[in-house]
Amino acid sequence: MRIGYEIIERSIDRKGQYLFPSDIEANTWWTNLGATDDEVISLYHAHGESEQYHSEIKTDMDVERLPSGKFDTNELVLELTIIAYNILRMIGQESLKSKRAPKTKHSVKRRRLRTVISNLVLIAGHVTTHARKIVLALGCSNIWRFAYMDIYQKFAKT
Repeated sequence: MRIGYEIIERSIDRKGQYLFPSDIEANTWWTNLGATDDEVISLYHAHGESEQYHSEIKTDMDVERLPSGKFDTNELVLELTIIAYNILRMIGQESLKSKRAPKTKHSVKRRRLRTVISNLVLIAGHVTTHARKIVLALGCSNIWRFAYMDIYQKFAKT
């Protein structure tokens, strides 16, 4: 067991105001990992990102409370949640690769599950059978229709 530490000295706050005297912050971590101090610090800073994923699973996929008091039932629900989560993440990442997806104000590295569900899963369409073919019409006013078609083509090939 050992202690890793990080000392931060701030002379300017978030709003650009100079601090006098400087604000000094000391962070310590108790660890038994065989990692260096820099690796332990980077693992700690990456912890916030994993909390975002947990939050998405709980709120966006509505798994805040498990449905049963039985362990086996809850295990099945969590396994199905993991499968659905991974599929939605794959759809979200593919939507970022689509050149025809609607533009965003800021550059994004991933889409939240709520965005994927509302824009690409709950997309309005009309299924028609014509000339022994099944056709999905997405409508001209939907700005996500081209991204939806790109994603469909990508996954239909595999």
